[in-house]
Amino acid sequence: MNFPGTIKSKRQQKGTTIFSVMSALANETNAINLSQGFPDFSISSRLIELVHKHMKAGHNQYAPMPGIPSLRVAIAEKIYATYSKEIDFQSEITITAGATQAIYTAITATINEGDEVILFDPAYDCYVPAIELNNGIAVQIPLSGPDFRINWEDVKKRVNQKTRMIIINTPHNPTGAILTAGDMLKLEKIVQGTDIIILSDEVYEHVIFDNYEHQSVLRFPRLAERSFVVFSFGKTFHATGWKVGYCIAPNQLMNLFRQVHQFLIFSVNTPMQFALAEFLADDKNYNGIEHMYEKKRDLFRSLLSTSRLKLLPCLGTYFQTVDYSAISEAKDTDYAIQLTKDEGVASIPISVFYNNPPECRYLRFCFAKEDSTLEKAAEILVNL
Repeated sequence: MNFPGTIKSKRQQKGTTIFSVMSALANETNAINLSQGFPDFSISSRLIELVHKHMKAGHNQYAPMPGIPSLRVAIAEKIYATYSKEIDFQSEITITAGATQAIYTAITATINEGDEVILFDPAYDCYVPAIELNNGIAVQIPLSGPDFRINWEDVKKRVNQKTRMIIINTPHNPTGAILTAGDMLKLEKIVQGTDIIILSDEVYEHVIFDNYEHQSVLRFPRLAERSFVVFSFGKTFHATGWKVGYCIAPNQLMNLFRQVHQFLIFSVNTPMQFALAEFLADDKNYNGIEHMYEKKRDLFRSLLSTSRLKLLPCLGTYFQTVDYSAISEAKDTDYAIQLTKDEGVASIPISVFYNNPPECRYLRFCFAKEDSTLEKAAEILVNL
């Protein structure tokens, strides 16, 4: 029996995300999967033990809507130690089912029909759908390789009375670029005297290289007072499948956030929250992971140094962008599929992160993998 009604999608775009497509193709062809951003190495055995401990202790029922107090206290202490910013754990932190849920909730809580949201292409693919599902207007400003720097004069020109939000992402997925203190000060000047909200996606806060320091908006009081700041335990502790993150915002914005959060997800996995609260108590569990990833970045870049791929700068995240124009003139979407099927290495084409893709031939590879995985992939790539 066919349903007699006609249901119109709230979004015109159909199909699944590029990450699902490329990972499925990698599985189908038994290719080395350097596409979707997840590690192929184990998480801390101690963290697993802590989850088991709290399951056996009976922490298996609903957590409080904002998150268990001990985890929010641990986060507040971590934020103060890392960014010298005092956070009220009761009113300014909410535990979320991953960063994507936090981003969607922040947008849903504050974006109304006709509101404009400025973001930068290439952009992580959950931003625009969240804006459009809330009848907002995505104002996408393109960035160009190899450095993908923001031209703040362009941003200033696009700001108007309809601008409700600016989304930033540092370190940046998919390009590996980072924002500097100078960038933050320019953003601060642009939004001064306005009601513009900042949504800062900082899930790779601890994956930053070459002695650079992560410039969180929380370091800048005049930005922090108008910002939702999103973080991810999955990225920090190599447990992307747990889908646990958190959002920090001043009390007024967090009240709006929780009005949506309570009906979207209500609460997040309880034993994992208790485990994470204990695990955060030792700052060695998160300070220093940049060194591990920097070694992997350097290994991967070294292995590819004799290839025909041009390596773009990578100052953060666990993604390496390459220019393959010396090898093929094919579109990046086509070449990514060809590379997976014919050569056995899966990647992500950069053009899918743009509204209007520029003329470029870029692929993104994830190096959050065992060294042996990177070596096998590089052996193939250097022979292209």
